[in-house]
Amino acid sequence: MTKPMTHESAESPSKTEKQSILEQTEHSLIRWFVDRDFPKYRAKQVLSAIYQRRIDSFSDMTELSKDLRAKLDEHFYIFKTKTAESQQSEDGTEKLLLEMPDGGRIECVLLRDGPRRSVCLSSQVGCAMGCVFCASGLDGVDRNLTRGEILEQALKLQRLLEPEERLSHIVMMGMGEPLANLRNVLEALDVARDSDYGLGISPRRITISTVGLPPAIDKLAEAHSPFQLAISLHAPNDELRTRLVPVNKNIGIEAIMAATERYFAVTSRRLTFEYVLLKDLNDTPQCAEQLVKLLRRRTAMLNVIPYNPVPGLPYETPSSEAILEFRRILMEGGINVMFRQRKGNDIQAACGQLRRLREREPQIVTLNSHV
Repeated sequence: MTKPMTHESAESPSKTEKQSILEQTEHSLIRWFVDRDFPKYRAKQVLSAIYQRRIDSFSDMTELSKDLRAKLDEHFYIFKTKTAESQQSEDGTEKLLLEMPDGGRIECVLLRDGPRRSVCLSSQVGCAMGCVFCASGLDGVDRNLTRGEILEQALKLQRLLEPEERLSHIVMMGMGEPLANLRNVLEALDVARDSDYGLGISPRRITISTVGLPPAIDKLAEAHSPFQLAISLHAPNDELRTRLVPVNKNIGIEAIMAATERYFAVTSRRLTFEYVLLKDLNDTPQCAEQLVKLLRRRTAMLNVIPYNPVPGLPYETPSSEAILEFRRILMEGGINVMFRQRKGNDIQAACGQLRRLREREPQIVTLNSHV
């Protein structure tokens, strides 16, 4: 179900002199209040109203004086994006296409699975990693998202929940490479895990996904990052991985594995490896056997995702028989593996399907088999 959104507008000219309150830290907002002779505790009140009570207008913060509400509205805005389109899947997944004042577009997703309410957030407008089977990089990368733009996705998705529901998980698996925008991603996630005024999501329920950038993985380790780390592997050897993930040419699986070992040594956090299964490319028994050799004796989880078709790309989902054989080899090899259930595939909201410009989508590729 698609719902074009026509009632919202992007940031108006009058807002250009304002600042995004989502870009403010608690400390910077305290300074703003103190400089204007307001009590500093008002900063936490305002932030908790936005993140925890889902208020999107200063005028609705009735615990504040009229004068303070007017001053906040004069200096700040809460949301800057326009919801250009909203879609809902038959399985309850919802996707938003957000347009920013500069024309950049991003997609973000709310996933419902039993009691879990997870959001998949983007970190960049587009992506520069070039994974050949993924929609996010079809138009290249435009720019990094700010911490406020990352948080705004979570807040807009949160507003789709019922009042008694709350967000439980965050995955940085939307558009872009999170480790190429590490500072802004970590600042946004620090707010997400803050229980005083933020979203109060446990860092163990927040996952950062990456194609594997060793220097950035080392920075995460040095910072003793409390978040989960997922490596988008997609191939068991460098020759195949470079075909599927071109940036691998300058990195290599060995360097990625060494970085993950250093990360585990410092954080003691189990890593996850993501593997999108592509028909006749990386779904062979030989690939499964190589994966067993690569991951055996590592404290890790392997997530296998049968390919979600992307309009205009020639890749296909493997047959049920190929998937079962792949699973058998991994399990007999002692690999801790999970085959991920599809969510939001019918609205192009599943893994690898998010993109920035939906109005230029090419024709859908016909698949020979579905799982």
